[in-house]
Amino acid sequence: MATLRLNKILAQAGLASRREADALIAAGRVAVNGAVVREVGTLADPDADRIELDGRPIPGAEALHYLLLNKPRGVLTARSDPRGRAVVTDLVPAGARLFPVGRLDADVEGALLLTNDGALTHRLLHPRYGLPRVYEADVAGRVRRGDLGRWRRGVMLDDGPAVPGAVELVHAGGRATRLRLTFTEGRKHEVKRYCEALGHPVLRLRRVAFGPIALGALPPGRWRALSPAEVSALRGVAGRPATRGRA
Repeated sequence: MATLRLNKILAQAGLASRREADALIAAGRVAVNGAVVREVGTLADPDADRIELDGRPIPGAEALHYLLLNKPRGVLTARSDPRGRAVVTDLVPAGARLFPVGRLDADVEGALLLTNDGALTHRLLHPRYGLPRVYEADVAGRVRRGDLGRWRRGVMLDDGPAVPGAVELVHAGGRATRLRLTFTEGRKHEVKRYCEALGHPVLRLRRVAFGPIALGALPPGRWRALSPAEVSALRGVAGRPATRGRA
């Protein structure tokens, strides 16, 4: 195998993210062929070199897995819960150490990616790449087509302006309206706070797409593996900084 940066080797072995691996290296906890390494940019061959963390050989690199889960309401976006509540990893295969990409609130349902590819996860969540998240929001009250201009202009929240990349009217009823909203920042409770600020509290919220990955007809509580083309698409969008302006 060709030489790789040491932090990537540790990340592929499932021991740490690349940033965490850099800290382990700088702290002198990693050795290559018996010699302690402190230089973050050190290269090594995981097949030919003996790499140790805290005096123990590191395991081989984990196979990378990429899953899409339709998270049901009431399930926590976590790997475990001290109170014994249901978590998303209860719904996917137990063999691989999978981690959710970002989070959905317990009362929010829909598209959630899980993977053990820490490097890709970091890029997908980084604000620099502006990955679009598409939600269907059922909000209280009637939103008319003529109101959409106000929704598209955005609002000022307590942590800064919130401007959606797109707003579409899906269905307007007498007491509730369904909107499709696209945001790119992934700020905490952003969609709920945005709708509340416009006078239409969220009654139900479902994420229907995360970047190029659409939920489609996947039933609640079910998962599927991403195709190689979908993984390539994710890597593609995570390698291109977002352009300014609306998506």
